[in-house]
Amino acid sequence: MSEPKANGDAEARRSANGHGPDDARADGPTLRLGGMALRNGLLIHGPTSWAVAARAGDGELKVASGAKPVLAPQLSARLPLLRGPLRLAEAFVLIPLVRTRLPAARLPFENPRVLVAMLAVSAASRALRRRATGPAREVAQAALGVLPALVALSNRDLAAYHGAEHKAIGAYEDGSDPATATKEHRRCGSNLVAPMVLASAAGQLLVDRLLEDPGPLARAGVAVASVGVAAEMFAWSDRNPDTAAAHAFHRPGHEIQRLVATKEPTPEQLEVGVAALEEILRVEREAGSEWAPRRTAAPGDGQASPPT
Repeated sequence: MSEPKANGDAEARRSANGHGPDDARADGPTLRLGGMALRNGLLIHGPTSWAVAARAGDGELKVASGAKPVLAPQLSARLPLLRGPLRLAEAFVLIPLVRTRLPAARLPFENPRVLVAMLAVSAASRALRRRATGPAREVAQAALGVLPALVALSNRDLAAYHGAEHKAIGAYEDGSDPATATKEHRRCGSNLVAPMVLASAAGQLLVDRLLEDPGPLARAGVAVASVGVAAEMFAWSDRNPDTAAAHAFHRPGHEIQRLVATKEPTPEQLEVGVAALEEILRVEREAGSEWAPRRTAAPGDGQASPPT
């Protein structure tokens, strides 16, 4: 892993003005990138590596990077519905690595309001479970899980860095200027919200019908399966972006981004986003990463660009 370091302000500003990302992709097709907004920066991950950039309390821009953890690649290749849950598990493994390598980074849920929301959701979920089963209860139960993320995104800096993440990655993919790129991105993880809520509600209803007293293990299995189903729908829409079904799949996620999940970043926040992008491109090249075509994988391989 690379040591955390300050990024040159002049170089980062040059990239934020549209030159860096375009230059970075001049020698080959684009890498498939995903990411996660932080409270003071953002994390971007590629095929083999991750990079994080954050604005420290004293205003210094700090960057760190390292190898990305990969869990059970052969298993995910054989069982498509496990791809989504395994990618989610990899993210949970990666987060403490990022925090260790760059202590200045502030994670989305490092906020007392978010912790209170998580406790409230847990209490409300237990109360709902005591009610008679039905579609309304299950949809409400599944939708409650989104509440902590919405509370986190009520922080303007987090939403703005989410926008900076989309603008930096989108400009890199299109060869355009990050400053003028849209803050919404078609591969945003918000596209998973609606299918996960619906799949979870349907799965819990099915379990309640099949089992007299569903236990925690059965309900956890439904939760994992709902992540897998949503991820496969995401992958299909990424491989078939021009179909009516893909447009319908992306519409709720786009509106979530437009209305709630993203804000226009300041020039200083966009500078952080471009610094993270430049770092992931650097470490992926040093790792000898295989360059991949833009937007989709080879037809039929079940893979898709990671959520941003």
